[in-house]
Amino acid sequence: MSNPAYGVVVLTMGKRPAELTRGLQSLLNQKDVELDIVVVGNGWQPQGLPVGVRALALAENIGIPAGRNAGVDQVQGELLFFLDDDAALADEHFLSVVAQRFIEDPKLGLIQPRVVDPTGLAAPGRWVPRLRVGDPSTPGPATSLWEGAVAMRRSLFDRIGGWPDEFFYAHEGIDLVWRVWDEGFTPWYAGDLVVHHPVIDPARHDVYYRLNARNRVWLARRNLPIVIEPIYVGTWVGMTLLRVHDRAALKSWFAGLGEGIKQRPVGRKKMQWKTVWAMTKAGRPPII
Repeated sequence: MSNPAYGVVVLTMGKRPAELTRGLQSLLNQKDVELDIVVVGNGWQPQGLPVGVRALALAENIGIPAGRNAGVDQVQGELLFFLDDDAALADEHFLSVVAQRFIEDPKLGLIQPRVVDPTGLAAPGRWVPRLRVGDPSTPGPATSLWEGAVAMRRSLFDRIGGWPDEFFYAHEGIDLVWRVWDEGFTPWYAGDLVVHHPVIDPARHDVYYRLNARNRVWLARRNLPIVIEPIYVGTWVGMTLLRVHDRAALKSWFAGLGEGIKQRPVGRKKMQWKTVWAMTKAGRPPII
């Protein structure tokens, strides 16, 4: 019996060479799997890569989701694995265990592992892809996504059209997870499997707030039944007003909201009502 085959896409802008080397070595250390690895340089020519790892240089930074999609076109394998350049696998059997879980459960569509800071810092709740975080080691259905280390069936990825290119940055993982649910598959948070990633305080800047708001609207317009769209967007307007008190940040956020309303995203596929119910039963109805 042949080993499971993965197409692996590592996305980088070339700003973290030591971390990139560590992550690639963790991939090359994997046992009982066949890996076809490409490093996508988003506006950068990857250099000094290990033997057996190929490079794809993009002339400009086309954004996170589009960069990952570009890498998928370059690799072979019935499974896909996406790894950010500052993440690394903690165990050499990680990918073989993940592949076995896909074999055992034909309705399993996507797996995100638990994210652990290798120095022992407490992981932020946003790394656990569910509304009620609870014990991060407890597995369960994923209703959002930490995108830094994600395994997925390639056939399903192709069926849903991959990552949403237009998003550039922010919420592309939620879009992917919603579409996995809508195809009748379960996105899964594997709290018993670990990937290493440092805890980083995300910089809050104008572009962050603008794209955060714009992509919230685009999430709704790409995926939700029309009657739910304003509820979802309105919920996030309210939550933002409660959470964000900086006037400049709010100005950028509402500018992004307006941009999302004025510009219609491509690739709309209305979520089925049975998907709304499935996500509600999983703990997060698509209005939050």
